Amino acid sequence: MIEQICEFPISASCAVEHSEALPPKADVVIVGGGIIGITTAYYLAKAGLKPVVLEKGRVAGEQSARNWGWIRQQGRDLAELPIMIEANQLWKEIAQELDEDIGLTHCGVTYFSSQEAEISRYEDWLKDAVPMGVDSKLLSSRALSDMIPGMSRLYSAALHTASDMKAEPFAAVPAIARAAKRRGAVILENCAARVLDRAGGRVAGVVTERGLIETKEVIVAGGAWSSLFLRNEGVDIPQLSVSATVAATKTLPLIHDGAAAGGKLAFRRRQDGGYTIAASGSHEIFVGWDALRHFVRYLPQLRHTPFARTYRPWGLRGFPDGWATSRRWNGATESPFEKIRVLNPKPNFGRVNDIRLAFETLFPALGKVEISFSWAGMIDTMPDIIPVVDKAPLEGLSICTGMSGHGFGIGPAFGRIMADLVTGAEVGHDLTRFRFSRFSDGSKLRLGLGL
Repeated sequence: MIEQICEFPISASCAVEHSEALPPKADVVIVGGGIIGITTAYYLAKAGLKPVVLEKGRVAGEQSARNWGWIRQQGRDLAELPIMIEANQLWKEIAQELDEDIGLTHCGVTYFSSQEAEISRYEDWLKDAVPMGVDSKLLSSRALSDMIPGMSRLYSAALHTASDMKAEPFAAVPAIARAAKRRGAVILENCAARVLDRAGGRVAGVVTERGLIETKEVIVAGGAWSSLFLRNEGVDIPQLSVSATVAATKTLPLIHDGAAAGGKLAFRRRQDGGYTIAASGSHEIFVGWDALRHFVRYLPQLRHTPFARTYRPWGLRGFPDGWATSRRWNGATESPFEKIRVLNPKPNFGRVNDIRLAFETLFPALGKVEISFSWAGMIDTMPDIIPVVDKAPLEGLSICTGMSGHGFGIGPAFGRIMADLVTGAEVGHDLTRFRFSRFSDGSKLRLGLGL
């Protein structure tokens, strides 16, 4: 069994890059330095405002750098698709401003299958998606074999979107953070937000571990930590986090330059010549208090994909839904966010071995595939697999979280949307599907497509 792991490229032991003094006030304070928080700061600064990002650990230290690096329109929930189409364009615009290479490349995304039900889902999605402006199409078995030669078995069909892209997550979000700073944003690492300061029934600031920063607008974009922070403020969202294991191979011959998934295996060519490989649609959930509280809300998702998760009876110590993790604290006491600066769950090495074997089996010409390193990330998920992007019931508080593993690609567009939402500008999209109130207004939750 493989047990090869090195420290994740962005970790709590990395030197702090963003360490200026806490400013006394800000136009907007953003809790969380992942793709959503950083791109929101980028667009706020671009509009001439002074945003401050509070990151308890390191920029992109968690899921924003631990994802597969796909920037895909393909398979998106139809409510997300117009936003993702915008994100595709925004990635290209942002990359032109950066003074470093983030590996942004048009590579195409491909899903392949031989299951009639799955192929039927591809066809149904295409009927609605193509009129919305994507270049997705259904490929024949022969066209798939020509695109990805050397596979050990034939698949009946494939869904392919040529305009989809990829980027290197380790590089992309930190580079955008530096661009946001050049435009005037303030980014603070090792600076956890503890609680909100309130006056007159609305947000008046944020109490951090370094002191108070005054502001009338706060955006919570804390990924897996969002629900823990919000619940302490009396704002309840049924968000959980699941662990996903990923591995990077050593340099390999080129088999396919894009991103693809099929047969429960996902892979993407990396800039370093290796491949990022993962088990498609497979996660681990560590059961804690929130998992029990929200169990009923998650039943539709569990019934839809009953075997997509492995359940662990003990939540990890100090993690957002750990059994012993504090649920209540105040601005004068240490918060859970200071106890674990960067979520760094141990990868499932048995699963790494299974992923490697599946990759070798699909591409036998590669021979023995060597793993460079493996890692795991905690994905913030919602019962309907759709994020919350909305203003909260507390005036001055907004939420952008629960990306359910889809956040890296769509991040720049949701960042732009959040910047406009808090400043009162036109957001340009229908956000009804992402509303906070859907969990309490009596409406029936509708599962996202999850293709």
